[in-house]
Amino acid sequence: MYPFMETHNLCGVLYDPRDGDIDPAQLTQALAKGARDMGAKIIRKSPVTGIRRENGEWIVETAQGEIRCEYVVNAAGYYAQRVGEMFRPFGGRRVPMMVMSHQYMLFEEVEEVRDWSKEAGSKLPLLRDVDTSYYLRQEKNGFNLGPYERNCKAHWATPDDPMPEDFSFQLYPDDLERLEFYIEDAMARVPLLGQAGLSTVINGPIPYAPDGNPLIGPMPGVPNAFEACVFTFGIAQGGGAGKVLAEWITEGQTEWDMWAVDPRRFTAHADDAYCVAKGMEVYGHEYAMHFPHHEWPAGRDKKHSAVHSRMAEAGAVFGAYNGWERANWYAKPGDDTSEEATQTWDREGPWAPRVKEECEAVRDNCGIIAISGFSRLVVEGPGARAYIDSLTASRLPRPGRVGLAYFPDERGRVVTEMSVIPQSDDALLLITAAVAQWHDRDLLAGNAPEGITVSDRTDDFDCLLVTGPNARDILSGLTDADLSLSWLTAQEAIVCGKPCMVMRVSFAGELGWEIHCKAGDAPEIWDAVTAGGATPFGMFALDALRVEKGYRAWKGDLSTDYTLLESGLDRFIDFDKNVNFPGRDALVAERDAGPSKRAIGLVVEANGKDAPYMAPVIKDGEIVGETTSGAWGYRVGASLAIGMVRADLAAPGTELEVDIFGQMCKARVQEMPFWDAKNERIRG
Repeated sequence: MYPFMETHNLCGVLYDPRDGDIDPAQLTQALAKGARDMGAKIIRKSPVTGIRRENGEWIVETAQGEIRCEYVVNAAGYYAQRVGEMFRPFGGRRVPMMVMSHQYMLFEEVEEVRDWSKEAGSKLPLLRDVDTSYYLRQEKNGFNLGPYERNCKAHWATPDDPMPEDFSFQLYPDDLERLEFYIEDAMARVPLLGQAGLSTVINGPIPYAPDGNPLIGPMPGVPNAFEACVFTFGIAQGGGAGKVLAEWITEGQTEWDMWAVDPRRFTAHADDAYCVAKGMEVYGHEYAMHFPHHEWPAGRDKKHSAVHSRMAEAGAVFGAYNGWERANWYAKPGDDTSEEATQTWDREGPWAPRVKEECEAVRDNCGIIAISGFSRLVVEGPGARAYIDSLTASRLPRPGRVGLAYFPDERGRVVTEMSVIPQSDDALLLITAAVAQWHDRDLLAGNAPEGITVSDRTDDFDCLLVTGPNARDILSGLTDADLSLSWLTAQEAIVCGKPCMVMRVSFAGELGWEIHCKAGDAPEIWDAVTAGGATPFGMFALDALRVEKGYRAWKGDLSTDYTLLESGLDRFIDFDKNVNFPGRDALVAERDAGPSKRAIGLVVEANGKDAPYMAPVIKDGEIVGETTSGAWGYRVGASLAIGMVRADLAAPGTELEVDIFGQMCKARVQEMPFWDAKNERIRG
């Protein structure tokens, strides 16, 4: 298939028979013709000079006049950040992106390649060496070599390298020195490349978001504005981007869950320095493995909670969550906390004995974890409760209670979940995931009626979860809160002399309380609780504990890929409420017909590795579903997973298989929760 390749030191290869290449310019022209044939108008050489809003419409100012429109899309490529600044007066933010210098080399025609292609009737397969990090493909009858080098370079990132006013059809100067290693390696792999004459060096800009994925979807905080920009793989991503963007604009929702590219996945922590650091990291590791316990080191320490130094002193090994540094696990002296130690697929690592100890402390005594960055949204105004009630399928709790509320789209699929704590009919607090901050703010504020305001109080407060069978004893001497109140209650109370909101909930599935306090008050409460005997625990332990309880995670187990009924959230749907919430008709029809898929729990014979997000679930050689979460359950002593399968395979006891990093592992469906099925401990 590739007769010019040296194979003596290869263990194997992967071949994709559908791989190929296409001329982007010709494809662009074909798309443009198709658009014109359907009535679109394309105005070239007409730069946008400004944007304003009038009477709920956008006015786009150009060199050739003004365009009035209902919707506007920032599709400005590596100019997207500059265009994004035009939207700042209307609630926008600085577009989270940077620009990378990417070089590729075109080589002259090679006689052997020409003769082989003529005889074979095709091109050589596109070759990617993911260890060295380059691609090599046939270009006409020569070669095209494009490395993704570790010693990469950002452009337009410093004051002495400003972005030009017009960079269209221009290139950067050649910088071949930093490519020397990659060129030599490619020539050793395909010696014929060394015989080819170098024809052209292309050094041009590629925009990168901090995670390497494009920005496609609603522009955060701006009405009727969307983004379709920062594409690292250009025209190859165009078809899918056009499809989902059109769905978002015309239908308000997409066929598939698109959180991976939603612009709202980055919030205020994604400043220019962060974007440059993460963009260079992604580019330099374009083909890198993504291990389940590995944290990428660039762009860290953007947000610290007030107890950060306490956690660090206790041995915390941190992870980043929407920019917030949270403890993943707590190391003891002598534990290996190096990045290298995390580059494994195995469950066991330096963290494993510590996570076990942390889970056992929560099970047998009491643990404390700082869950910094919970998104806190306050909805106020006449009729605020009725407004929230119109958005959710769930029954809202009364004041003094806490309720989980699920917000569906028109298909009945899960848009988000929030904890709702009503103060009155005119004021409600909603708490949601850290990463959902701008997503859920837009959901609540986007269609709020006149007189209803949505305020973001995320940065003002911190949250300490104190949980375990001894939690009541430890807290009783520190607070005037009524700790006899039942599960799912909320009360204003004094803790360690500080005003707090104390909520009787626990994502760990044990007796516990969330203490929501002013950020600056958290250290004193932390000190008192740990002095009382609580053990600090981290996010790795919390994830294991919540999987044992079958508690779902947003944008993992819960997404717009699944309906509320498929997700097993039947008990959270109030079909009898006197509000026609989004997706009600779709959910009624699905309830009557029966869901085609069902969320399940799985006990897995996992052989040292736990099921990751989106591992295939298999029955008799056929893929019948996927896992959405997985972890070792230290309280039950088994590898567990939450998944989604065909409804006919959801019965407890059904035997299935899970493909975990290439290993086929037997699994058995089991009812959730796996731990404390009657909730006796959490209600204790």
